[in-house]
Formats: sequence, structure tokens, C-alpha cells
Amino acid sequence: MEEYKILAINPGSTSTKIAVFRNNKNIFLKNIKHSADDLAKFKTIADQFSFRKEIILEELKQAGIDVNKISAVVGRGGLLKPIESGVYEVNEQMKVDLRNSIMGEHASNLGALIADDIARSLPSAKAYIADPVVVDEMEDVARISGHPRFKRVSIFHALNQKAIARLHAKSIDKKYEELNLVIAHLGGGISVGAHRQGRVIDVNNALDGDGPFSPERAGTVPAGQLAKLCFSGEVTYDEVKKMLTGKGGLVAHAGTNDAYEIELKARAGDAKAKLLQDAMAYNIGKAIGSMAAVLKGKVDAIILTGGIAHNPDLVDYVKEMVGFIAPVAVYPGEDEMQALAMNGLMVLKGEVMPKEYK
Repeated sequence: MEEYKILAINPGSTSTKIAVFRNNKNIFLKNIKHSADDLAKFKTIADQFSFRKEIILEELKQAGIDVNKISAVVGRGGLLKPIESGVYEVNEQMKVDLRNSIMGEHASNLGALIADDIARSLPSAKAYIADPVVVDEMEDVARISGHPRFKRVSIFHALNQKAIARLHAKSIDKKYEELNLVIAHLGGGISVGAHRQGRVIDVNNALDGDGPFSPERAGTVPAGQLAKLCFSGEVTYDEVKKMLTGKGGLVAHAGTNDAYEIELKARAGDAKAKLLQDAMAYNIGKAIGSMAAVLKGKVDAIILTGGIAHNPDLVDYVKEMVGFIAPVAVYPGEDEMQALAMNGLMVLKGEVMPKEYK
């Protein structure tokens, strides 16, 4: 079996995760923390490019990793134009769009830029991204809201949902493209997607739109009350945005974004914590039911993944709500680095062809 080494790069708002895989085995993993003082020196996220790249190269050097033996560099995909799922080779158009932050500024925009720069310095490596949050496979009927000014948008945990879907398919000796799945990613944000034979034909906007509330996001809120608040003069636009994303959900209700803290309090008899946990589970169950309807009831499995899927009480609540639809499989946590590397490995082994970003 031919041996490939893959470097995975995942820039976050206050950290940069890097990993090196030998085929499907992780041989190096590092979560590089960036202090607020370090990042305050830079006016924009794009300005952090050289700072983060040099730290990555230094960490690899200190770990004794010979970068010249890297076969592929896979970066976390950023806020690009809506694209289909898959692996994309980094090209000039992609880099222009990321540098110009055409869909917004986010640290993940640096993933492809750094991957490309490192790959260009290596003998035979190419740079890729895989399943960024802007993956859009929604059907036209799912995009229509109740007013033409408002369009439903696909922004979700595509990387983990797709990786877990393939993992589950493999576990039952099937191909992902043969299955109908409802997958709920339960993390700082919550996304629930309807996967029909390899395509996510409907999903809630997990960043600042509809769906279940989560540790940090408000999800769907009563529209009339939101409109009234916006014109009350009590809050600014930025404050409303924070209420929806960052300071919504558990943060707003309980002052914490730590779902495990709520879990422990609920288990210890804290009535408010239990009600909040149950409400979050209830909203997840409702969303799963709606996606089962999207699939017209033809659901092979319901999958719960993400960090909150470690909570047995919440999982049991959801199972009680949706177990009648299809078997429920639980894959707690997420491994974005593994998912990035596995997408790169599929390209290197010729199992998939990289797509072109236009």
C-alpha cells in the first residue's frame, strides 16, 4: 500500500489546529493557541496570514516533521460562494474570494490560503479544501421563505455531517450515496440536515438563521417580537446580531455556553437547567422530524453527532421523540482534522476527483 502524508490545517478564531496523517493514521496533532494580544496586532483576519503560517511551519519543524514528504495540504474551507459538497483544489479564484471576504470575515478563510502557500513550497504537494460550511445542495423549493426579501441559505457543519455520514455508511457496508439520513450536528451551533443519497437537500442555517437553539445561537425566534425589538430603540444592529449568534441560546438563558455545565446542573436537580436542556433536546427532535418529512418518511437512519451528543440524557430525550421514524445512531464528538485528512487521502488514492472552484 502506497504511503501518503497529509497535512491538515484548521484555523479558528483564537487557535490554529494542525495535524499530520500517514494515510489514515494521525501521527501529529497540535492545537496552537493565539492570545488576544497576539491577534490584536492585526487589523483584519487576512492580515494574520504570515503570522499563522510561520507558527505552523515552526511547530512542524520542532516536531521533526519533514514537510518535503507531505503529499497534500488540506485546509479548512472558508466563507466562499455556495458550492456543492466535495474536495476542491485551491485555485486563484478561490484565493481572491477569500482575501476579499466575499461572504464575510472568518478565521477559516485562512485555511486555503495557508495550505496553498505551504504546498507551493513543497516538491509535489497540492492544496485542497473539503466540505466548507457554505456547501449548498438545497433544492429550490427549500430556499423559498414567506417573503421574497428573505431567502433560506445553506450554512451548516458540512465537514462533520458528511464525514459521519460516510463513516456510518461504511459501518453497515453501504455507500453514503445509497442512503437517506437525517443528521444532527450538536455543538456550539446546531445543524440538522436531510441527506438524500449523498446530497443535503435541506438544512437549517446554523450560523445566524433558523433551527434549534444551541449553546451560543438563538435559532428560530418569534419574528414579530424580533421586529418589534429591532425598532424599539433599545438595541443596536450589532447587539441584535450578538443576541442571535454568540450570545443567544444557553448563553442568554443561563450565562454559559458550556452545555456540559448545564448537563451536570440538570442531573443535580436544578429545575431551570433541566428545562433548558429539555427545551434544546425538544427543538432538536422537532427539527429532525421536519427533515424526515423532507425525505417523505424514507429515512434509513437518524444520526446524532457533535460534542453535545456525549450527553446521554439529551440523547435519550431526542431518541424518545424521533425513534419511531428510524434507528438512531450516535457518534459523539467530531474530528475535523481526521475528516480533512480523509478527504485529502481519497483524492491521493484516486477515489474522488477534486472539483474546480469557479
